[in-house]
Amino acid sequence: MSYNYVVTAQKSTAVFNCVSGNFTGPNDLNLILDKLFRLEVYLVTPEGLRILKEINIHGRILLIKSFRISNENKDYLFVLTAKFNAFIFTINRGTDPGEFQVTTLAHGILSEQIGHPSEGGAICVINPKARLIALRMYDGLLNIIKLDFKKSELKSFKVRMEETNVIDFVFLNGYESPTLCLIYQDNQSRHLKTYEISDEKEFRRGPWKQDNVESESNILIPVGEEYGGVIVIGQESIVYIVYQNNYTAIAPPGLKQSSITCYCQLDVNRFLIGDMNGRLFILILTQNNMETSGPSSSKSMSSKSNYTLKLIDLGEISIPQSLSYLDNNYIFVGSRLGDSQLVKLNLEANDSGNYITVIESFVNLAPIVDMLVVDLDKQGQDQLVTCSGFLKDGSVRIIRNGIGINEHATIDLAGIKGIWQLRVDSKLDNLIAISFVGQTKLLKLIDEEVEETQMDGFDCSKQTLYCGNIESNGQHLILQATDNGIRLLSIEQKLVVHKWKPANPISLISVNCTQIVCSSRSSLYYLEVINNELRLTNEIQMKHEISCLNISPLIKPKSKFCAVGLWKDISVQILSLPGLKLLHNEKLDGEIIPRSVLMAHFDLTSYLFTAIGDGSLLYYILDNETGTLSEKKKVILGTQPTQLKIFRTNSSANIFACSDRPTVIYSSNNKLVFSNVNLKEVNHMCTLDSSGYPDSLILTNDSQLLIGQIDQIQKLHIRTIPLGETPRRIAYQESTQTFGVITMRQDVQREDGQIVPVRTSASCLAQSITYSSSLQTIVKPLSLSAVPEQSEFDVFHLLIIDQTTFEVLHAHQFMINEYATSITSAKLGDDPNHYYIVGTAFILAEELEPKTGRIIIFHLVDGKLQQVAEKEIKGSPYQIQEFNGKLLTSINSTIRLFEWTAMHDLHNECTYFNSIVSLYVKTKGDFVIVGDVLRSITLLIYKPLNGNFEQIATDLDTAWLSGIEIIDDDTYLGADSNFNLFTIQKDTNAVTDNERSRLLPVGYFHLGDFINSMKRGSLVMNHPCEMSCPIINKPILYGSYSGSIGLIAQIPETFYNFLLNLQNNLISVIKPVGKIDYDYWRSFSNEKKSEKATNFIDGDIIESFLDLSRNKMAECVQNLTIDDPSGPRPATVDDIIKVVEELSRIH
Repeated sequence: MSYNYVVTAQKSTAVFNCVSGNFTGPNDLNLILDKLFRLEVYLVTPEGLRILKEINIHGRILLIKSFRISNENKDYLFVLTAKFNAFIFTINRGTDPGEFQVTTLAHGILSEQIGHPSEGGAICVINPKARLIALRMYDGLLNIIKLDFKKSELKSFKVRMEETNVIDFVFLNGYESPTLCLIYQDNQSRHLKTYEISDEKEFRRGPWKQDNVESESNILIPVGEEYGGVIVIGQESIVYIVYQNNYTAIAPPGLKQSSITCYCQLDVNRFLIGDMNGRLFILILTQNNMETSGPSSSKSMSSKSNYTLKLIDLGEISIPQSLSYLDNNYIFVGSRLGDSQLVKLNLEANDSGNYITVIESFVNLAPIVDMLVVDLDKQGQDQLVTCSGFLKDGSVRIIRNGIGINEHATIDLAGIKGIWQLRVDSKLDNLIAISFVGQTKLLKLIDEEVEETQMDGFDCSKQTLYCGNIESNGQHLILQATDNGIRLLSIEQKLVVHKWKPANPISLISVNCTQIVCSSRSSLYYLEVINNELRLTNEIQMKHEISCLNISPLIKPKSKFCAVGLWKDISVQILSLPGLKLLHNEKLDGEIIPRSVLMAHFDLTSYLFTAIGDGSLLYYILDNETGTLSEKKKVILGTQPTQLKIFRTNSSANIFACSDRPTVIYSSNNKLVFSNVNLKEVNHMCTLDSSGYPDSLILTNDSQLLIGQIDQIQKLHIRTIPLGETPRRIAYQESTQTFGVITMRQDVQREDGQIVPVRTSASCLAQSITYSSSLQTIVKPLSLSAVPEQSEFDVFHLLIIDQTTFEVLHAHQFMINEYATSITSAKLGDDPNHYYIVGTAFILAEELEPKTGRIIIFHLVDGKLQQVAEKEIKGSPYQIQEFNGKLLTSINSTIRLFEWTAMHDLHNECTYFNSIVSLYVKTKGDFVIVGDVLRSITLLIYKPLNGNFEQIATDLDTAWLSGIEIIDDDTYLGADSNFNLFTIQKDTNAVTDNERSRLLPVGYFHLGDFINSMKRGSLVMNHPCEMSCPIINKPILYGSYSGSIGLIAQIPETFYNFLLNLQNNLISVIKPVGKIDYDYWRSFSNEKKSEKATNFIDGDIIESFLDLSRNKMAECVQNLTIDDPSGPRPATVDDIIKVVEELSRIH
């Protein structure tokens, strides 16, 4: 039995709707974003948008609408979910600063037992004056809700409509009775009709109708009472209709280039509209006796009314899903296909003719149509590479988990051997000392500027081993150590006040506020700074040469211990201070010497950290009284020697491990946490708190010095590689360090017949471009004359992108109507080469499914693709992957295995026939699972001796799959188009062949999001001994339509039962917004059945435990037990915090 923990690593980034208004207070201008099952509430400030609150909804949001009741000074929000839960809520400021409370005023379930949910989606309009909400959820049925907040239950009365195919409807302004205007489709064309809603809850024929409007009309915009009527937006025209046969129409040339997606109202007669090309227009409605001025525009082409329409192209934005006007010409552009934006409208055009300035962009990964998991930096940490966005907003995203460094400045400097910050006549850092072989440089900081300087008494002629500020007898001093000795400099007098020089050159040194330990080969010296002098307090001769040492204080300002690492016997010793007596000797049990030691105190525990030469880190519990070490643990930080440095952020201690895989070590709830820093290499570091760079770090590598601020928390960092065209599939080839990306570009046919790109994009800018149409091929290419007449073409390319520079090295363009559907990188048979292998299908309008396709094998040589072979196939290759040195493909309804011959040809070895459409294939050993478009999952085994596939078992339930994955040898995971997850497994207790041939359902969960891709991988680096929560195997990552990234991890049954009890407690304590039942939200449901969530734990609600107050936490831990070595005991709040925090670290 499989038990699964499902949690969101990256929340949904797509914006499906947005509304603005006064929600949190009468004087607060707010923006609310719909992000699928989460609402984000922002405050509009002069500095930009500031997040106030995230509101989690137990449902997939279909729509949100804001409204204001008369005599109220705040706005309300109406929400409808995909399972037809409806509710109205308001947001109020709490008693504490920054606290906001959400109050559900009314709620209800509006679903019907009979009726077919409309394929066009739900439509909602609100008439606050009449206190009515009109909803279309089912074809031919209108739900009318009467707003009455005296009753907490939302109830609707239903009106049957003779118009079954309603495209859009709105409430018209200027009528005493609430009047609906709707646009609908009949067998011939589209028409407008109006209805009045009577007090008797009946539909009455409205004041007017308009037959035969444009056949592609799909958006209605109600106009305010000053004008009245409605604006109808179509594919080619915009019409303003006051009443029947009284209209004004325009047909702007730019309108038919793309479909309109959304609009928002600026004022009574000006509207912003956006289209799928990412163009923003302003539509102005004026009376004929009113003059308007502005740039060239499209004016009314015909008019039977006293009004004029003008459409002005303002410029380019992200492809909009929704628009919201904020204030002072600021617009929020919500996008589900690209990054959302905050833009400003300008009165004057810029040099490119745009009237738009992008103020801020908000990263959006949606839709994630494909992804792969790869360790690009060879640092032992997976990164996620996604195909994201659509058309001009298409991109490849590189996603990595870790602590980010916000870069402020860089200086190209090679050969740095050490770096320290200094304060000279200042309360802030204003000098940087940089050590090189044979010299030291001082850099002076003046705000954000840096210049080289000198300081009397500071020895710049030698390599500095250490320097820093100290204080003695109220005087501010600088201590500098070189191999020649140690000197104290008076900052006030700008001269050396004392020196100390050993018999032999100093090789290592460690300093705290008044104590110094240094070594010269095997000699160890202990000094103290007393009365502005360096006094040698003790010295000893160690048995072996010293490799590293540390004197960092633990609890008190003065250290009791000195930690020393030795070369020859590979050990670490703890010595007492000032006596330098041996307290503890720890053999490291290896052949690699310690290179850096550090003592540190976190929370309630003291530790000794020892970095050894192979990049490993040993750490021990250090007894504060006796100096003994215990509880040895080991983690792998990198592959090269590591230097450990302690620093502080927000009064908490942290350790920076400088290495080829830089890491920050800190403590959370008395447990050490190791977080990767998103830099490739760091050799040295120090803190910096200057006027120009407050609360910063200085980090150096072999060639550069970087000044930046470190993130306070570990999070996902996203790098965008813009393509300007739609990425469809992606593969990675390690041998060439490149990505192969299948993209789709929109081209248009000019009047001379030539096909050209709509815009310049990645495939146009490649260093080298080849064309399938110009290569010799076994498939007869289509000529333009054979293609049905059309103005736009989808042209597919294979892009080769360098993993380091992200330059497009090569673009290969496929034939007309040849759609590239799959790609992999593989080494086949005994052939030593790695190939990019692409599957394509020829899509023709007259064919129900593709009948012809190709498998094309490319070899990348010196950054250029060479076509090695091709194979004609009878269908579309939906999936291609390497399988036991051969090529496994799903082609239409078949699974085919091809063998790569010595003649560079693909030979069909065997075929499996028993599918409708084989969309997905996953393998493990000789096992293959096939995901069918309708028949769910089938398990096959490949018999190498017989050279065939044998069906073992199949799931008899129907499932419209969107993704599959193998959990283990007996259990399989599926995602379907109803936004569900389910697990099935082989019946290990089966007795008959019939029972053994079935895959039995064992787990159900409603995710609420559409999964497009599932891959094995992890976004965090798992350090041995760091994690104690029992996660089984490597988790499964998924990418979704909404831009979310999730993780599905397998857990033991005992841990599942423990988390299930915690989950049930949380459900009872946390009151959901909208009062939606949690079990109803997470229940598996499709067209045929509904099942309660089983064998899945909702990680999002588990980890919400950390957001609760201490009192709420105490309620949630009731009746929970936890296992100790001595046996079960009642769990405490701290126990659960520790468990949940460990779970949160797996993503």
